[in-house]
Amino acid sequence: MKEEILFTMETPYRQPLSIRGWRFGNPEEKSLAVMGALRGNEIQQMYICGQLIQALKSLEEEGLLEPECGILVVPCANQFSANVGRRFWAADNTDINRMFPGYDQGETTQRIAARLFQALQGYRFGVQMASFYLPGDFLPHVRMMETDYQDVSQAEGFGLPYILLRTPQPYDTTTLNYNWQIWETQAFSLYTRETDSVEPRSARQAVEAVLRFLSAKGLSRQRGLPPGEQPVHLREDSLRTVLSGAGGLFLRRHGPGDVVQPGDVLAEISDPCTGQTMERLEAPCLGRVFFCHKAQLISGHEVAFRVLPWE
Repeated sequence: MKEEILFTMETPYRQPLSIRGWRFGNPEEKSLAVMGALRGNEIQQMYICGQLIQALKSLEEEGLLEPECGILVVPCANQFSANVGRRFWAADNTDINRMFPGYDQGETTQRIAARLFQALQGYRFGVQMASFYLPGDFLPHVRMMETDYQDVSQAEGFGLPYILLRTPQPYDTTTLNYNWQIWETQAFSLYTRETDSVEPRSARQAVEAVLRFLSAKGLSRQRGLPPGEQPVHLREDSLRTVLSGAGGLFLRRHGPGDVVQPGDVLAEISDPCTGQTMERLEAPCLGRVFFCHKAQLISGHEVAFRVLPWE
């Protein structure tokens, strides 16, 4: 294991920003890059990378990494926002994961993205421990962008229960996942249940998925990992979306993984002042809850649930 400072940037209001990475295996090889927190509230994603670093350290010390295996793990690229409890860049509220491939003469987050992408570029595989743009909880899954460069079969090596293919929207073209693929890295985003708090069970599931992937690709000789699942392949547009019709207190009755019948009450929205029920959100079909809104308050016409239908 080798810790290094990938780059340092001067900032006008605070001490310099130094982004650290941990390397394992052959430093001449670029097999796998793992990116953790790009946003200040991605505590779970940072925690997963820390646990992965400990697991890779053990593998390396036991001589279980193959000679052609070279791994880089970057746990966090936005510690400034994490320190002050902000999701986006604290100075101007911009999102680093909407700035790739970056611009080294641009605004701060553009320059961070440019330097970071330079460090992450050229790897055979790239894994981002990601969070969704909406606050909520997911079933653990692997997500890929449909760029015509993706190879969905590669994602089966993680052994997670779901592989989701997303048709990119215009705003997706500035994400790390999309640009990794355009620059010939097979890119995967791993989603777990939590974002801004540590959930050890799904974090362990994500770490095991990466280790299983390394073994499946012939990059490690680790044995004894829990067997992976035969994944369900789905497209994001196959999920049934349930929108809120009113704003208020969000009192959910079901969470990710729950099996629901048509008409089941998924959540109630109540008036925060009177407690009166304003709306009951019902399941649109037979299926499994894939995503649900987490925050205690919800606005009108906001995504509250996404349900994976059973045919």
